[in-house]
Amino acid sequence: MKKRLMLKLYDVSPWVVLAGITLWLILKVTGVINTPLIVEYAPIFGAVYVAGVMVNKLHTVAKDVLEMKNDVKNIDKRVYHVEGGLLLVTKELSHFNKRLYHFERK
Repeated sequence: MKKRLMLKLYDVSPWVVLAGITLWLILKVTGVINTPLIVEYAPIFGAVYVAGVMVNKLHTVAKDVLEMKNDVKNIDKRVYHVEGGLLLVTKELSHFNKRLYHFERK
C-alpha cells in the first residue's frame, strides 16, 4: 500500500509544483505579489525538480523497454527451439503414416 501511495505522490507532485509556478507567475505578472529576489528563484528550483522527476521517469521507462527487448529475444530463442522440435515430430509422424499406409495395404 505504501509503495502504491508513494508512486501516486511521486506522479502528482510535479504537477502540483507546475501549478504552483503557474499561479505564482500569474500573481507576479498582475502585481498581486511582490517578492524578494531570493523568492523569485523558487520557481526555477521547482522547474529543475520537475525536470529531474521527468528524467528519472524516462530512465525507468528506458530500463523497462530494454528488459522487454531482452524478454522478446528469449522468447524468439524458445520459439526457434520449439519449431525445431515440432519439425522433428512432424517428420516422425510422416514416417509413421507411411509405415501405417504400407501396413494397411497388406
